[in-house]
Amino acid sequence: MDLYLIRHGESTQNTKENFRDRLPDHKVDLTETGVKQCHEASIFLKSYLDDNCVDTKSAVIWVSPFLRTRKTAEIINSYLNIDDVREDYCLIEQRYGLFSDRSIERNRMLFRDEFDFYDNYYQNDGKFYAKMPQGESPMDVALRTRLFLNMISLEKKSPVFIVSHGTTIRTIVMNTFNYSPEWFNKEPNMENCSIRLINGDIMEDKYIYGGNVKKLQK
Repeated sequence: MDLYLIRHGESTQNTKENFRDRLPDHKVDLTETGVKQCHEASIFLKSYLDDNCVDTKSAVIWVSPFLRTRKTAEIINSYLNIDDVREDYCLIEQRYGLFSDRSIERNRMLFRDEFDFYDNYYQNDGKFYAKMPQGESPMDVALRTRLFLNMISLEKKSPVFIVSHGTTIRTIVMNTFNYSPEWFNKEPNMENCSIRLINGDIMEDKYIYGGNVKKLQK
């Protein structure tokens, strides 16, 4: 099973505009730049699939049911024309709880005790285990993406396109290769609209479009 992991286009959460709007995370929209990124990534992906003779007749697109991922998937599929498109809440972004939709400085001021407790855990190499107050830790996200991977493995469909979020995609890679929490702590998020391919035949992990600010950690 080949997995094409696609992060959503730039959103108002990425640009911090949502700190002003204070929308819940599932309603955060793409920016104009994000929409443009989606079209550019889609053009590349369609060309890549054609050039590599990838048969998409039995392909499936799985999407996080957040607005920014739904819109990203919609644009991508306007180029790919895949019939089987599904959503799964296991693919949503890490839930930030009390720390949603505010700057770090604002959270530190409003929730001093909760922030200090969380930050102490985080700074002591506990990034993977540190749970946001009323939210999730990356470990919580990894547990639900493990369930998701188990589910799609039973269908034996390929290729599988997954349109999701930074932390969520990292946990998918982590679970696929049985990487350690230390690997997760070092691995940066993908850039918006980057595409990461996990080749199921040879278990290879590589970027085919975009990337991130650091080299892949192994």
